[in-house]
Amino acid sequence: MIEWYQAVILAIVQGLTEFLPISSSAHLAMSPIVLGWPDQGLAFDIAVHVGTLSAVLLYYRKDLQNMARSWFSSLVGGKPDSDSQLVWYLGAATVPVAIVGVMGSDFIGNHLRSLAVIASTTLIFGLLLGWADKRARSPSPTVAISLSLALLIGLAQALAPIPGVSRSGVTITAALLLGMDRQSSARFSFLLSIPVIASAGCLMAVELLQSGESVAWLQLAVAAAISGVTAFLCIGLFIRLLDRVGLMPFVYYRVFLAAVLYLLMLV
Repeated sequence: MIEWYQAVILAIVQGLTEFLPISSSAHLAMSPIVLGWPDQGLAFDIAVHVGTLSAVLLYYRKDLQNMARSWFSSLVGGKPDSDSQLVWYLGAATVPVAIVGVMGSDFIGNHLRSLAVIASTTLIFGLLLGWADKRARSPSPTVAISLSLALLIGLAQALAPIPGVSRSGVTITAALLLGMDRQSSARFSFLLSIPVIASAGCLMAVELLQSGESVAWLQLAVAAAISGVTAFLCIGLFIRLLDRVGLMPFVYYRVFLAAVLYLLMLV
């Protein structure tokens, strides 16, 4: 069991980084390594993911209600519309990362959580994000989400389980490079996080039950609440500032973080 102050800090980190394009998995993985803290444990990871899932469900509650209504209507003979199609697009885009999560989770957990990997992926995918953001500033017309675009974004998302890649970062990068605008890219990325976080949480819960790990329920509940509130505020601020400031601040942060991690490996 980690200390209470560590739980609070890590919950805030999770809430801040889950939806920003800077990789929550990297920050959670490197925090114990850099700070010398014990690993927070699987139960803690599940709790903070429940918090961030609650945040995105609450933020997009009206969109989700419309999507659910249209999707169920289309199943019983109603005319498909953009909301019902979006449900299918999100489902299709989730398949690649689900396969990687099931088949590659052990390898990723055992071999790809080192500082060297995190520093390299943070730098490489940060630079890709910067390139995509630069292209998004060009006056070329934007494209709408389609099944083919959703599948390509889903293939990019398959890299997300690797610490440092950033699920939101790689999906926004892919969407921008495919011609979508910033707001549409962010919205699709955040909606896409719902099945991904939910399925990852279910897998971790099964693993937790099989491991027999003891659970500090009060600490986990507080961590979930903190990560949820932080994530909700973070989503709103990110969406409001996205067109005004773009994505370059996150690119600069990723380059700086990678440099710090490389220096730590040399010390």
